[in-house]
Order: sequence, then C-alpha cells, then structure tokens
Amino acid sequence: MITLEKRPQPSQFWSLFTPVLAVIITMIVGGLLFGALGKNPFEAIRTIFYDPLFGDFASYSRPQLLVKGGPLILIAIGLSLGFRAGIWNIGAEGQYIVGAICGAGAGLAFYPIESIFIFPFMVICGAIGGMLWALIPALLKVKFGTNEILVSLMLVYVAEQLLASMALGLLKNPEGFGFPGSRNLNDYPSASSWINEGIGLHWGIAAAFIAVIFAYVLLSRHIMGFNIKLTGEAPKAARFGGVNPTRLVIFCMCASGALAGLAGLFEVSGPSGQISIDFNVGYGFTAIIVAFLGRLHPIGILLAGLLMALTYIGGELAQLTLGLPSAAIQVFQGMLLFFLLALDLLTNFRIKFAVKGAA
Repeated sequence: MITLEKRPQPSQFWSLFTPVLAVIITMIVGGLLFGALGKNPFEAIRTIFYDPLFGDFASYSRPQLLVKGGPLILIAIGLSLGFRAGIWNIGAEGQYIVGAICGAGAGLAFYPIESIFIFPFMVICGAIGGMLWALIPALLKVKFGTNEILVSLMLVYVAEQLLASMALGLLKNPEGFGFPGSRNLNDYPSASSWINEGIGLHWGIAAAFIAVIFAYVLLSRHIMGFNIKLTGEAPKAARFGGVNPTRLVIFCMCASGALAGLAGLFEVSGPSGQISIDFNVGYGFTAIIVAFLGRLHPIGILLAGLLMALTYIGGELAQLTLGLPSAAIQVFQGMLLFFLLALDLLTNFRIKFAVKGAA
C-alpha cells in the first residue's frame, strides 16, 4: 500500500529540490512527447536548453535571454507578493496589455517632439495603467467579496479587445497605409527603452533587477513583507495580529498590476516596438509558472525567469531547425508547472510503502 503521512512541518529540502526535480521530469516527459511527434528527443532537448547558450546561434540567443527574461521576472515578482498572502491575481496578462497601451499612448501623444522627459512620463503612465486595471478586482473583492481569480482573469479578455480597438483605431499609425498597429516607438528616440540594442539591454531589464532587490528587502526587512508572509502562512494569526486585510489586498494587487504594466510598457517601447493586435505573447500567464518555479522568492524568481526565457528561445530554435510545432513547445512549458505542483506534495507529505496485512 502507498500512503501519505503529514509532515510535522514542511520539508526545507523538498521545497528547494522539487523545482530541480520538476525540470528533470519535464525534460524526460517532454522528450517522449517530441519522440511521439517523430523528432529525436535528445536533439530536441539539446536544442531547447543547450544550443541557445553554446550552439551556432548563441551569439544571437544570449542577448535575447535577458530580453525575454526581463518581463517574466518583473511580472512574477509582483504576482509572488499576492500569492504569498493568498491573493490570487491571475490577470497579469491584462494588466501587462493595459500598461503597454497607456505607456505607448502617452509617448505617441507627444510625437514627434523630442524630450528627455517623455520616456519617464511613459513609465509612470504604464505603471498607473496596470495598477488601475488590477485595482478593479481588488476593490470588487474588498467591497463585495468577489473572487479575484475570476474577475482578474475575465479582465484579460476585456484588455485584449481594448488592445485590438487601439491598434485599429485611436493609436493606429496614420502613415501605416491602413495596416493595424501604432507607430514604431523604436523610430522615436524619446519613446524607446533601448539602452544598447546590440547586446539586448533595455530599461525593462534594469527594472526587473531593481524589482528583485526591492521585493527581497520588502519581504525580509519591512513590516508589510512580514504581514504578507504571516497572512499566507497563518491567516487567523494575522487577523489577531492586527493585519488590515483590505489594505493588504489593495497593496498586493496594485503592486502586481503596476509591475505588470511596467513590463508591458518596456516591451512595447523596446523589443516589440509598437501596439499591434498580437502584441501580447502570454508573458502574464507564463509568469505564474515563473513565480511558483522560483518558490515565490525573489532570487528564485530571477533564476526561474532566466530558465523560462531559455525555453522560449530554445523553443523558437526547435521550431526553426527541427520543425517542432509551437503548440508542442507550449505544452512543454505547461508541463513544468504541472510537475512542480504535483511534486509539491512531497514538501508537506511523506510517501510510505507498506504491505497490506491480513484481516
């Protein structure tokens, strides 16, 4: 018989080791998936994890590691604050989109004026846009007791329709010959976030590292960080300790929304370059995997964000060189979260094997 025995306290070893084990199992099962599609599984795994760093395309892929990882880290840091407190913002993709729209709109409003103040203004507008979009489920939760998971998720679809409306209407490039999409912000120096495009460095990457440091200090040195951790681990103790749940919900939702909005702004003013119908690429949803893979810890999220960025770049290489379908790469990334959550069982339970005795 296989039985589960509750641990007296969560295992520190399994808490740290399960992400590594989840990655290994994902490689094995993903290899079987690629084999079923008629591809060499070893070659596919090598293409995803090795070639972007050391293969023939490494000179192009290495700079892209930070470009892809920056928004994932930035969004995941914000999500982790709420997740630690049991506040589930699943709509970061919508906040990412609205932040991009607000930031890009703020910059394009001044076109073609050149000024050093335009980009900082865009950053502020991007953060406020994402924060206000996240404030909607926050206020509905504290005022009417609605479920923030459903509300924030449904708002993603509203944001996607808003994105299409902007690409086809208000922000449409008047010199774009009728094609949907805004002007390219990379052609407008005052609205571009690139620091050095040749090495893949833009202000969004710097913001991601600053967010990691800020979150680490908040969680380890500030009373709000203590309240977040206490609420997640012992909600009743938090209430008896005087933690204001309304303030906590609004803070966590607004912080995650602002960081997601910043990620959208830096993406639209850098790698993407313009507001378009297909601007959003799922960073807001993938960041949920990054947050849990990093164990909701800022340093862990930094490493998990780079790993997930590696699967993005390696997945693109696998599609290009091996002909793997994009859906297979998405399934491969989803496996990572699935196995991570499944293996989390080992953190709180021991697996015991016993021979069933005679009656």
